[in-house]
Amino acid sequence: MKYTETPLAFSIGGQQLLGIAALPETPADCGVLIAVGGPQYRVGSHRQFLLLARRLAAAGYPVFRFDYRGMGDSEGALRSFDNVSDDIGAAVDAFQRACPAIRHMVLWGLCDAASSLLMYYETTRDARIDGLVLLNPWVRSEASLAQTHMKHYYGQRLLQREFWTKLLSGKMRVIHSLRELLRNALLARRGASQQSGKAVPFQDRMANGLRSFRGKVLLILSGEDYTAREFVEYACSQTSWKGLIDSANVSRCDIPGADHTFSSAEWRARVEDETLNWLEHQA
Repeated sequence: MKYTETPLAFSIGGQQLLGIAALPETPADCGVLIAVGGPQYRVGSHRQFLLLARRLAAAGYPVFRFDYRGMGDSEGALRSFDNVSDDIGAAVDAFQRACPAIRHMVLWGLCDAASSLLMYYETTRDARIDGLVLLNPWVRSEASLAQTHMKHYYGQRLLQREFWTKLLSGKMRVIHSLRELLRNALLARRGASQQSGKAVPFQDRMANGLRSFRGKVLLILSGEDYTAREFVEYACSQTSWKGLIDSANVSRCDIPGADHTFSSAEWRARVEDETLNWLEHQA
């Protein structure tokens, strides 16, 4: 299907933000808003967001990708991923104004953008949002990273010939490595008992957003990505996340071999295929 790509400016508090809307000739009533992970702008790593928007638009779905304040072509100061709900809400408003045919809105985000989208819903309970596509959500803390390393890194390392060659040849810094192992073991054991000092950690805000969301969710995870593994470990071990990624409204897709940003054309195409297939079965 033919589509046009149109620059779309909108504002928050006198500061102008810019995005690109891909609008099909005969648009579906479901629009997809792509939120970016940071710090980067609306094209995405390996042009992923641009290519995804064009693929979806060619299939009839209106798509909007935009720059947060302080990024790309948008004005204002740079914001952290847990402080962009106003930007996302303003982008949803602008997208609907640009494409009145939209009756259903899906939010799509990779890494900390996925985290931002869950926190956006936790904050706003925006009734316009019918679906979420979340890729390798970010839940990083010292403890969660240590738990991931303990489960996935050290076990694999012991099975590698290179490890034993370095150890037996005396080229390995044994004392340093043991200290790192001990540090990670202590952090992993401590786990969620250490809080960041915030009243509600951002990971719990994400969980609250997902728990309250009644629409459909597509969870896409890379097979060779510590962020994805860390997310699964966290979601399966923390009380606040209990059962959430196994909920009836969550569809999960694991892409074997894929890295964090789906850097190959094959992996990007798989993400596009999974997103399109999920959108077509939204009803």
